[in-house]
Amino acid sequence: MLNVVAAGFLYWSTAEADRISTDRQRALVDLVVSQLRETVAHDQESVTVWDDAVEGVRKRDLGWIDVNLGSWMNSYFGHDGAYILDPHDEPIYASIGGGVVDPAKLYEIWSRAGPLASNLRRRLRDGDEEGISDQVLSIGTSDIAVAGGRPAIVSVKPIVSDSGEIEQIAGEEYLHIAVRYLDGTLLQELQDSYLLDGLRFTWDDAVAADEAASPLTNSAGNVMGYYIWRPYRPGSIVFGSVWPILVGLFVIGMAALSVLLLVLRRRSLSLNRSQAEIRHIAWHDGLTGLPNRIHFEHRLQEAVTTAADRGHMIALLYLDLDRFKEVNDTLGHPAGDVLLREFSDRLSRAVDPADTVARLGGDEFTIILRNVDSEEAIEQLCSKLVESARHPFHLSDTQIFVGVSIGVAVGRAGEVDAIDLTRQADMALYAAKKNGRSGYAVFTTDLETLLTERRELERDLRKALDLPEQFQIHYQPLFEAKSRKLVGVEALLRWQHPVRGAVGPDVFIPLAEEAGLIDRLGEIVLRGACTAACGWPVETLAVNASAVELANPAYAMRVTNILMATGLSPNRLELEVTETAMSDMDGVSRANVAALRKLGVRFALDDFGTGFSSLGRLQQLDVDRIKIDRSFISGFGSGNGDEAIVRAIVDLAKARGLRTTGEGVETAEQSSFLAEIGCDELQGFLMGRPLSQDALQDVFFSNETNNRTRSHF
Repeated sequence: MLNVVAAGFLYWSTAEADRISTDRQRALVDLVVSQLRETVAHDQESVTVWDDAVEGVRKRDLGWIDVNLGSWMNSYFGHDGAYILDPHDEPIYASIGGGVVDPAKLYEIWSRAGPLASNLRRRLRDGDEEGISDQVLSIGTSDIAVAGGRPAIVSVKPIVSDSGEIEQIAGEEYLHIAVRYLDGTLLQELQDSYLLDGLRFTWDDAVAADEAASPLTNSAGNVMGYYIWRPYRPGSIVFGSVWPILVGLFVIGMAALSVLLLVLRRRSLSLNRSQAEIRHIAWHDGLTGLPNRIHFEHRLQEAVTTAADRGHMIALLYLDLDRFKEVNDTLGHPAGDVLLREFSDRLSRAVDPADTVARLGGDEFTIILRNVDSEEAIEQLCSKLVESARHPFHLSDTQIFVGVSIGVAVGRAGEVDAIDLTRQADMALYAAKKNGRSGYAVFTTDLETLLTERRELERDLRKALDLPEQFQIHYQPLFEAKSRKLVGVEALLRWQHPVRGAVGPDVFIPLAEEAGLIDRLGEIVLRGACTAACGWPVETLAVNASAVELANPAYAMRVTNILMATGLSPNRLELEVTETAMSDMDGVSRANVAALRKLGVRFALDDFGTGFSSLGRLQQLDVDRIKIDRSFISGFGSGNGDEAIVRAIVDLAKARGLRTTGEGVETAEQSSFLAEIGCDELQGFLMGRPLSQDALQDVFFSNETNNRTRSHF
């Protein structure tokens, strides 16, 4: 009787273990498909919420569309199809499997995609914003459908402005349609990632005795087909291996039962470990191993709840690598992946184990700081992170310099809310980027007001361009490092607002670039400086040139006309540009630089070492001088290795025959070190502050110019 009971218990245990395992795998399949719908829509937002995308589709630049909205979605995200609809629902572009095809191919899936597009246009016209959050940037429609005879996720998103400065008529936006098939290569990915043996898709639920099925349903609840696989059945495996022995050793059934229970116990533990691994995959980023977006949201809510209960203060940091896209475009996606892994490692080492570092996707990271002592501690950490990102990243045989922008939101005891924190951190990140990148901004109640003031400042800047007397040009001297001889000046534009007072160039120059006013500002500086410098006894007049100006087809002709009108020799003019502008020039910019260099104008890399910089790529840049950023020079003596970095820059410049200038020299020690390692020129408050034109004229034409130049500065 006891053996019968034992056999019955064995059979029940076997069946129960198999059932639990099958149910878990079925739930996993449902979860993966559900998350994939959200992932496809989120992937689209990386390119559809973008000013450049709005301009690109309006121009119908099919080459640009293919690279950024078509083949990119296939190579980077694995989408199987991408289509672009104009405001009249006419297809203007189609890509299948990463290759460009006839846009009319869209009509093969129009019976499924058309209703989704119509529904989205209706919502856009009605101003429906349901579902938009800090993580979801635009509304969209998606569903599971049969596309081209295959099960697929069909997702439709509008192509909209990320800045909000491009006017669009609601409901008449261009639409981006993404298709991700739910069979084919996806089946192999699911099988490999989640141990779903023999996974296949069928239109009916006919399964063999050893198989399990999970229905694939659309939003209306209609079954579109079935995923079928052979589930892992730990109970049956054990039962099949021990049953012959159990029969043969019936007389010692109790002993065999004990062995069986032990084996079941071990199998159960193994199954738990497998489930833990699956859970880890679902909650962590595959590239960096950090918590992913879903895990981050869970931990943020947990941290908010704990802080509210205990009266603690927490902080949320949003981080965005500056110019990460340039790394991908220039060095390739594998290099970008290495950069992301190294950056995530630096973040993890900078925070406490109790805090959370997560990757939301792309180059977006977050940090949740629990139980924060003070806002000063948060700002110290932000400074540390900015400094960490400023140091070079080693990618195979080259060094890359990037930066990081950080937005900070602080949740105080009794005032902590997850949604508010994410909104505030995102707004602070926007402010940090607008302030010039490679820095951080902490959200305050005044930040929204500041953004409004920024729009007002743009309006004032437009008015000021019609009143040139508000702008003045100052000149900062440039000295030969060893002799301290005055060899040049750099023209610096100043804006004296009639109400606000002095507005810094770090504020109005980026604003002018964004507002399309930089060409007019640049002409004011260049014309005024060339006119003033004609009679000055200096070798070099340096003037900053924006990447936006270089991209203007008329730029080279404008510079040439100014030189002819003012009489300044072209070989005395040096245009200072950033490395990004020189590295990523399109055909127009490259033609401008070539034409001006042929005329005799020289070029210098300004603020080298900030943003996206690479020592290895210096050999590819057509410039005459490198200006080493002041942040390296101010770091001399700090133990951060800034001296070694500057020495490497100078040595490489010498090898290429380039001159070097140290910016921001403020101490005699800095000056001596730069001269000792071979830096050619120096610039900084130690030797000379920026002067007005009249003040500089007095210095040049003083009766004792040669004797007083050094002491005056």
